[in-house]
Amino acid sequence: MVKRKENSTSSLNENYWKENCGITRTLCLIGGHWKINILAFLLKEKILRYHELRKRLHGISERMLIAKLKELENDGLVTRTVYQQVPPKVEYSLSELGSSLESIIQLMDHWGETH
Repeated sequence: MVKRKENSTSSLNENYWKENCGITRTLCLIGGHWKINILAFLLKEKILRYHELRKRLHGISERMLIAKLKELENDGLVTRTVYQQVPPKVEYSLSELGSSLESIIQLMDHWGETH
């Protein structure tokens, strides 16, 4: 994510559109190649561990996957559950908010398959 000065024209413009345009707000949350793929896999399979996600996302680096999972978690779309055991076990699933994207993701998939 690009860091800008809070008072810069670009930052003010970006904030305006995030607050006043539902499409922009949605794209800020799910935009980008990896986020939508992560959401789609979690929608389909409900719960996945980190290594399972990594196997499904061909070409993603560990650093990128970790960053995108953190962004999705911070935005409230993904839930991260840590089990205190050895070795550590971490599972990812869609939150209630993330699950509410189901129809959007399905429509995007249908449109992409059709066109």
